[in-house]
Amino acid sequence: MLCVNEYRTHLCGEVRESDIGKEVRVAGWVENIRDHGGVIFLDLRDQYGVVQVVVHDDNLLKDVHKECALTASGKVVLRDEDTINPKLATGTVEIMADRLQVLGKAPNSLPFEVETSKEVKEDVRLKYRFLDLRNPKVHNNIILRSQVISFLRNKMTELGFLEIQTPILSTSSPEGARDYLIPSRKHHGKFYALPQAPQIFKQLLMVSGFDRYFQIAPCFRDEDARADRSPGEFYQLDFEMAFATQEDVLQIAEEVLYEVFTKFGNKPVSPAPFPRIPYKEAMLRYGTDKPDLRNPLEIVDVSEIFEESTFKPFKGKTVRAINVPGAASQSKGFFEKMEKYAREELGMMGLGYIKVTDEMTYLGPIDKFIPADQKAALAEKANLKPGCVLYFIADEEMAAAKLAGQIRQEVAKRLDLIEKDCFKMCFIVDFPMYEIDEETGKYIFTHNPFSMPQGGLEALNTKDPTEVLAYQYDIVCNGIELSSGAVRNHDLDIMVRAFEIAGYTEETIAEKFGALYNAFKYGAPPHAGMAPGVDRMLMLLTDEENIREVIAFPMNSNAQDLLLGAPTEVTEQQLREVHIRVRNTN
Repeated sequence: MLCVNEYRTHLCGEVRESDIGKEVRVAGWVENIRDHGGVIFLDLRDQYGVVQVVVHDDNLLKDVHKECALTASGKVVLRDEDTINPKLATGTVEIMADRLQVLGKAPNSLPFEVETSKEVKEDVRLKYRFLDLRNPKVHNNIILRSQVISFLRNKMTELGFLEIQTPILSTSSPEGARDYLIPSRKHHGKFYALPQAPQIFKQLLMVSGFDRYFQIAPCFRDEDARADRSPGEFYQLDFEMAFATQEDVLQIAEEVLYEVFTKFGNKPVSPAPFPRIPYKEAMLRYGTDKPDLRNPLEIVDVSEIFEESTFKPFKGKTVRAINVPGAASQSKGFFEKMEKYAREELGMMGLGYIKVTDEMTYLGPIDKFIPADQKAALAEKANLKPGCVLYFIADEEMAAAKLAGQIRQEVAKRLDLIEKDCFKMCFIVDFPMYEIDEETGKYIFTHNPFSMPQGGLEALNTKDPTEVLAYQYDIVCNGIELSSGAVRNHDLDIMVRAFEIAGYTEETIAEKFGALYNAFKYGAPPHAGMAPGVDRMLMLLTDEENIREVIAFPMNSNAQDLLLGAPTEVTEQQLREVHIRVRNTN
C-alpha cells in the first residue's frame, strides 16, 4: 500500500484516465528527456511503471539529468490523440508539471544507458550494478526471484515443513568443492568454514525429532564459474523428511517444482509423475546424467554388431550410434562442420556416418567398411528409415557415452530439433555409489557420501563396489541439473563400512564427522531429502543464459565483487588478530 507523503501521492505506473483533473505527486528516476522546442517531456520511472511528465518552464529543469531521482507535482491531463503510447499502461495521460524537485542528483554522463545495460560488458555492469538493476529487464528478474522464494516458503509450510535456519559458521567438510575458510581470532591456527550445504545439520535435525525441515539455504563453494553456476554463493530450497523413502521425496519435489514452473513460467511443464530414468540408462540413451528431453534424438549401443569388426576405429571399442531422421538431405557443408566440431571442440579423431537413401541403400565415408550383414543389423537396432543419417562414436565406454551425448546435442541444435517453449523434467535415479579414481586407482564416492547404498550392508560386503547403487537422485530440467538428493545413511555400521571402502578409517569418520557419528548411536530415523537450486530455477523461468542475471549482486566469473571491491586486502592488525601472515608465493 502506498504511503502518501511529500514525495508522492501516486506510483508512476498507476496514473490513469480516472485521475484526469487531479493534482498528483509522483517520484522516480528520469528515464528519458525529450526537448520539443520549448516543451520538455520527461519519462519518469519507478518500480511500478513509467509516466510522462510535461514541463513548460525551463527553470524547473535545474540539475535534471537522466537517472536523477526527483519528485514531480502537477495536474493529470489527457494526452493528444497523436501522442498516445499504447505500450505504456499510463500511455493515454500525462502530468503537466508545475513543480520539480531533484531528490538525488546524477551526472551529465552515465557509464552506460540503463535501458540497454544488458548489451554492456558484464564487468562494467557489475561495477555499476545499482544502475544495471534499474533496467526493467534486470529489475524484474529480482522481483520474480522474491516472488518465487515467497511462493516456495508458503508451499513448503503448506506441506507441513518447518523452516529452520542452520549455522553459517561451520566446519570444513569434504563435499566435493573447496571450502571458504574463516580464521578464528580466539582459537589460534583454527578455522571455520562456510557450509557448502546444510548437509550435516539437516540430518541432525532429523535425529533431533523434527519431521519435516526446509530453508532457503545459502551455500558457499570456492569453485570456478559457469553459465549455470555462480562462484562463491548460491541458494537452494533445502528440505529433509524423517521416516521417508526416495519416492516420498520425489513426489514432494514434483508437486513443488510443477507448481513453481506452472505459476511463474510461460511454458507448459512436464506433467507428474516426471520420468524416473536410471543413471545407466541415461548415460546410454542420452550420453549424460543431465539429459535435455526436448531433444528427440537418442543414442543406441551398437557395440555387439561390431565385435568382430576389422575396421580399426571400431575394433575393440564401445560403439554408440545416433539416428538423425531426415538429415541425409543436408548439404556437404553441414557434415564438414560437424566433423570439424568433433575434431576441434571434442578432440575426436573423426566423426563417421552413413546416409540412408530412399531405396534403403547406404552412402557415406565409412560405408565401405561396414559389411552387408552389419548394415542389416544396424537397420534393425537403430531403426533406420529412408533419409536418415546414422552417426557413429567409438571409444572407451565412458568416453564414448560422453562424446555421443555431446554429438547428440550439437546435431539437434544445428538442425533446430530441440523443442522450444516447454519445460521437460525428469529424475535421474540409481546412481553408482562408487567409481574408481583414474589417478589413484582407489574407490571414491560418485555422489553424496552420506547416501544409503541399495542393499545396505550386505551389498557393501558382497558386491564389487562399482556395482553398488545408491539411493541418490537428481532432478533435471531442459538439460540443467536443478537438484541433487538422497536417502541418507542413518545406520552407523553401514556408514562405517561405506566410508571404509572409500579409504576412511572409523577413527577418521569419528574425527571428521563426529556429530553424525555420535548422533547415529541415539536412534537415528530413516530420512531423505533434496535441494533444488533457486538460482537455476530462476535462470530457466527467465530464459536467461547466465545465472548472474537472476542474482541481485553477483560476483563476476573471476569470483570478484566489482561493486564493493571484494576480495580486498586487510590491515596488518586485522591479520595479527586472526594469527595469519600473508606469504609471497612468487
